Amino acid sequence: MKSKNMSDGQSISERLAQGILAARPEKEAGTRVAAHRLVLDISGLCVAARNQSYVKAALASIDQDGPCTVIGSARKLGVEGAAFVNGTSAHGEDFDDTYEGGPVHAGVVIVPALLAATERHKLSGTDLLRGIAVGAEVMCRLCKVAPMLTHKAGFHPTAVFGVMGAVAGIGAAMRLPEKQLVDAFGIAGSLASGIIEYLADGSWTKRMHPGWAAQSGYRAIRLAMGGFQGPRTVFEGEHGFFHGFANTLDGDFEAMMDGFGQSWIWTTIAFKPYACGTMSHPYIDCAREFRKKRIDPESIERIECETAEGIVHRLWEPLDMKRAPPNSYAAKFSVPYAIAAGILRDDAGLGEYDEDVVKSPELVRLAGKVSYVVDPANPYPNRFTGHVRVTLKNGEVHEHRQDFFKGGVDRPLSDADLRRKFSANCEYGGLSKAGAEEMADSIATLFDQAEPDLARFAG
Repeated sequence: MKSKNMSDGQSISERLAQGILAARPEKEAGTRVAAHRLVLDISGLCVAARNQSYVKAALASIDQDGPCTVIGSARKLGVEGAAFVNGTSAHGEDFDDTYEGGPVHAGVVIVPALLAATERHKLSGTDLLRGIAVGAEVMCRLCKVAPMLTHKAGFHPTAVFGVMGAVAGIGAAMRLPEKQLVDAFGIAGSLASGIIEYLADGSWTKRMHPGWAAQSGYRAIRLAMGGFQGPRTVFEGEHGFFHGFANTLDGDFEAMMDGFGQSWIWTTIAFKPYACGTMSHPYIDCAREFRKKRIDPESIERIECETAEGIVHRLWEPLDMKRAPPNSYAAKFSVPYAIAAGILRDDAGLGEYDEDVVKSPELVRLAGKVSYVVDPANPYPNRFTGHVRVTLKNGEVHEHRQDFFKGGVDRPLSDADLRRKFSANCEYGGLSKAGAEEMADSIATLFDQAEPDLARFAG
């Protein structure tokens, strides 16, 4: 079946390129505020992760130094290297931004890609702002084409949509002509990747997905600028992007294109209060409500939760492994562990996902009491909800529901909340208070600079 994708013989990438050329997001009232919040959050996350083994491994894998800043590091790399390391470190602790309609993590691809391209090509702060807005918008809108099917096919949407968002953002910032944008999208379809087999054992590959997408988007742009050609029907074609990554030829591209360049959905991007998979967050809030009731964890007989079918394969199954995660990274994708942390530790921050904490017998024992049932009426992916029912050994039943994601569009983190998160992340990464303040001050003026100076980002 053919997708609803052609208008007057134009391909989706041609329509998208024309929309990018016509768009002026930098003139929109909310763009600067949303982009500032995104850069602030991501910069703090990069600093928080800078001493982690996976970031050191990512840095060690790159031979080529260059002009581009690695956030929190004195070393400078080429565009691809900086985009890769910054994208990897920003996403590594799973504490990053989320678009609730996906879910997809746009900022951790787009900001690293655009910062690196801005330094390399000496773009202006306005160019940077334009690129962040367009790139994030394209990533979020791609989620509308075939909701949930990319995850179901075994791919990470942030990884595969990210390369297209990076192309859009860098192309917009560099003001590329339509033909080069279309070629770059076509090329990027063959550079997209990112399977979700990390769920099997908590290994590190998800962490690198945004970095790989960011660097691949830049590579596609440079190939197109050099005259390399890509298929114009990359999105909707019989062997195209959604056929490969969502197993469908029936994507709703009109939902993606409707209002593109006039209305901006990326400004609703959510910021996480907890350092784990986004869909676990409402369950953590529910769990913390039981802590407020001073229920003795030892008195709990069982914990039952209603959940969405769309998250079962990532956050609930295999249930035995989710109840006793093999390592700290696997714990980030376990609702049972998140609930146990909420009840026992009243939080699920970076400290709750330290290796020693995850192995705590008390946490493992409580997580082992958590089970689930699928609620067919759950509104996921349009809204993230939580439900926890606790049955005590004496037969008492306590229940709590939450129909929103704290930090999301219905309950956004305030600017003060986000600044506190940034400061805490910098402290976790060993950056001095003065250094964190200098970085935040630099971010505040980033989009006003004729040629953005990222010296303070090195930490």
